[in-house]
Amino acid sequence: MELILKQDVENLGFKDDVVTVKNGYGRNFLIPQGHAVMATASAKKVLAENLKQRAYKEKKEIDEANVIAEAIKALEIKIPAKVGTGDKLFGSVNNIDVAAALEKEGQSIDKKFISVTTVKRTGKYTAVVRLHRAVTVDLDFEVIAQAAE
Repeated sequence: MELILKQDVENLGFKDDVVTVKNGYGRNFLIPQGHAVMATASAKKVLAENLKQRAYKEKKEIDEANVIAEAIKALEIKIPAKVGTGDKLFGSVNNIDVAAALEKEGQSIDKKFISVTTVKRTGKYTAVVRLHRAVTVDLDFEVIAQAAE
């Protein structure tokens, strides 16, 4: 029996996959639970059209993410932080601080898409910014001592 999956099914396939299963499994579990539909000729045509449209949207999103990635690579980020003896920081610099620095530069990126190892000293570091599932960019930033007030 050939079915089109409506959602991911463990050990079988992912959403929109066309799979072949035994008749009982399809008829008694997958279809009644709403995990799949019969793979008729018309359903396959609809699936192909949906995949084509999704690929077009996906390409557009990736192109936009690449433009933002190039803009981020060009930025020179310096994050001021309070410094104690030597080059140790009071506290640390994390993804929230990097997101705030990017916001000041005009690039609004959510903090959950920025990955930074916790920084506890001044110096140069790299953060990974995920703009899309397929587009990530390495952002170099520098932690500097905050000027005394």
